[in-house]
Amino acid sequence: MTLTIWVSLFMVSLLGAMSPGPSLATVAKHTLSGRRVNGISAAWAHSIGIGIYAFVTVIGLAVVLKQSPMLFKTISYLGAAYLAYLGYGALRSTGGIAAKLESGKQVSILESAKEGLLISLLNPKIALFFLALFSQFVAVGNDPLDKAIIVITPIIVDGLWYTMISCLISAPKIVDKLRTQAKCIDRLSGVVLILLAIRVVFSA
Repeated sequence: MTLTIWVSLFMVSLLGAMSPGPSLATVAKHTLSGRRVNGISAAWAHSIGIGIYAFVTVIGLAVVLKQSPMLFKTISYLGAAYLAYLGYGALRSTGGIAAKLESGKQVSILESAKEGLLISLLNPKIALFFLALFSQFVAVGNDPLDKAIIVITPIIVDGLWYTMISCLISAPKIVDKLRTQAKCIDRLSGVVLILLAIRVVFSA
């Protein structure tokens, strides 16, 4: 793999990570309702999900998904259901930032990691991203080292990006302002998650 191709791979991975959506909301939620380590845990668990999609693409299952519309629809609907579930919980503040801040309940690192992983695996936007854009790099990665680079690059980029986000929003001056707006953040993220779920259902 040439340096030019790798830079292209890096940029595509970074743009994918930077795209706002449920992944960002999840990392932010666990950073604010737990500690910085909770956000970082969610970030790297999320990156593992990214790595799984990258691996699936590399070994050729992207072709299977393209040729099996029913399978892709099933994945999409599962993702939409999970997004709607998270959105409903955020709107009611039963599983969002506000409820956990008000109750004083400490979120476990395992819980943060689990949600980070699930939001990654069940987000059809990520699956579509890899199918539409990422698979182009598989054609140029013939040997095992190239394939390893194709899988590892998005894992590291995604993990580092959301780690940086977690560190930024857990800074004392920033987090205090965010905590005062906890319910507004919950409701806004809930609306966004539900709208994403509706969009997935109608576009699947």
